[in-house]
Amino acid sequence: MTTEIVLLNPRPLACSSGRLLLLPLLPERPHLKPLPSEVWSKIFIEAIELTSERPNSGSKEHFTPAALAISRVCKSFKEIAVPVLYSHVRINKPHTLGKLTTVLRDAEQKWDSIRRIPYSAPGRWVQTVDLSALSPLIQPADAFTIDSLLTTLFPLLPFLSALSLCPQLPLSRRALASLANREDNSRVRVLEGICYDASYSSEISADRDPIVQLLSTCPGLETLELSGRGFDPIELDLLIYHSEDFSPPTLSAPLNLPALQNLTLLSIPFCSTLLALLLSPLPSLRRLTITPYDDVPYPASLVTAFLEAHGQNLSSLLLYTPKVWPTRLHPSPNTILHTSPRLRHLSLEYPLPTLDLPSGDVHTSKQQLPLEILSIPRPNAEFWRRFERLLPHFPALKAVRARDVRWLRSGMTSRAQEAGVQGEMREWRRRLAPKGVKLLDGDWNEMH
Repeated sequence: MTTEIVLLNPRPLACSSGRLLLLPLLPERPHLKPLPSEVWSKIFIEAIELTSERPNSGSKEHFTPAALAISRVCKSFKEIAVPVLYSHVRINKPHTLGKLTTVLRDAEQKWDSIRRIPYSAPGRWVQTVDLSALSPLIQPADAFTIDSLLTTLFPLLPFLSALSLCPQLPLSRRALASLANREDNSRVRVLEGICYDASYSSEISADRDPIVQLLSTCPGLETLELSGRGFDPIELDLLIYHSEDFSPPTLSAPLNLPALQNLTLLSIPFCSTLLALLLSPLPSLRRLTITPYDDVPYPASLVTAFLEAHGQNLSSLLLYTPKVWPTRLHPSPNTILHTSPRLRHLSLEYPLPTLDLPSGDVHTSKQQLPLEILSIPRPNAEFWRRFERLLPHFPALKAVRARDVRWLRSGMTSRAQEAGVQGEMREWRRRLAPKGVKLLDGDWNEMH
């Protein structure tokens, strides 16, 4: 309310005119308090995510036109919005990666310590980098260019916490060394899409493996995803034949990864990194995705030994073989429920194994397991006979998922719905319904 006093003189020419004090009927509206910058940051983050994930948007880049428009409203908005724009970078074109690297490199060259800011901008704003959408069908020259750009880019990101790469683009030793030799890798929480080169396993000592050196500098790592290119069938047969003469490389000290929760190891029967993880304590590991190689004996394959060493605390185990040509499927160990008795989600791969209970006797054991979801590629009558004997030991089972099959859409004839895999799925659904277990397809949908 204003403090100014307003007086009215109804008879200004009278000898003794009265004065009336004018009082406002309503108080004056107070000025709005400005929102803190943290609130504006959250608003801008929501706006950027909505505009970058629109289904009709032609580009999936992080710097959408609507997001850039926010930073051009006023100077205050620019100071708040620009760090938000750079905080989560998603790139799907090589030339965009080149532009980003140029901007960060130029800013680093112009930076000085007069402002008492430890790192240059916008490099210090970047927290996550997602390059998983880079096209795998690129020329070798482009792959070399991308590797060179990443080698230059990694040291310019002091606060990087998550990195997602394209698994089809392997990083060279210089790029991995550039990532491992950053000033502070303790902030890194996620490493995804790291392509593992089999030549690293030829090292005499596992400590010289560039990925092992990288993991040794990331004690706060929570998610790790490694993808190998597998082995040629002839090379793998030779590896199996000479497995007795195979000697794994040595490791001087185990890795320190106390926070590692999610681990993915695809098409890697053996590597120095897998050996380092096998010999290291992983107390927080709960979710494991791995390609089975039970037919390859130890030490030529470390997968079965890895499940025996780190399977006790797993709550989710996904056995998966990437679909590449030619695809060679390998059997899974029958002792999965013995090595991982606390599983709540189990996903199997062809050929489907004969699961053994921890006691070893399916008929007399009273072992109750906490399994809730079982995923298989597609149902068949042979596996049903083995699975039906295990159902009494899964009292918490809620769903069986056929991950490679989809329910036929409504409107198809009854003959089509009863034929082939669809008919087998309907038969499984009929048998599981009295036990309170749902049958889901690859999209986690029930039958319409």
